[in-house]
Amino acid sequence: GSGTPEAPSPSVRTIAVTSGKGGVGKSVVVTNLAIACARRGRRVLLVDGDLSLANVDLIMGLVPQRNLAPVVAGRIGIEEAVVRTPLGVQLLPASSGVEEMADLDDFRRERLLRELSRLESSCDLILVDTPPGIGAQALHLATAAETVLIVTTPEPTAFSDAYATLKVLRRKGCEDLSLVVNRTSSTQEARATARRIQAVARRFLEYQPEYVGHVPEDPTVPASAMRQEPL
Repeated sequence: GSGTPEAPSPSVRTIAVTSGKGGVGKSVVVTNLAIACARRGRRVLLVDGDLSLANVDLIMGLVPQRNLAPVVAGRIGIEEAVVRTPLGVQLLPASSGVEEMADLDDFRRERLLRELSRLESSCDLILVDTPPGIGAQALHLATAAETVLIVTTPEPTAFSDAYATLKVLRRKGCEDLSLVVNRTSSTQEARATARRIQAVARRFLEYQPEYVGHVPEDPTVPASAMRQEPL
């Protein structure tokens, strides 16, 4: 659009990908979603928002020199931390094992979001991989996004944690929440899982998240993780 240079770009879609619990394949989903969108000609920025336990770079087989830690600390600008990957996706890597990144204060979280908004002109889609669960970091990143994808598996524990996440995000005012059922054995199992979450949400939250699809269980996924090559 034609506007003043300082006006934030309204064309950038921001999608946070979250999950109630770890181990449901959230990072694999968001990484491959980013690559798939890039292949369709989108300029994609992938943000590893799990600030203290980076793993998106591992899935992509990268060893970044820079990460978000010095950005959040105010030592470097966000542009300096962006990695252009051979997969056509721009990546903002997290730091691994940096304890203070696990528990940012509001001021540093705000700085991170402000820095992120500066990159909007250079991309069409921002995908944020949030930490699993409903900690302050995950909620802050999810509520700042336009759309939140909640990844679950058909497992009862994953399913109940996905609902808990949904409930908290609704309370925080998130409007656009969608479900992705990962590691399913069949389309029927995936639909049944989504329907159960939708039914509970309708009953207790008077809200129905959209079911956007499922990803079948596939032995290629752990193999790709071992090889550090995205699917």
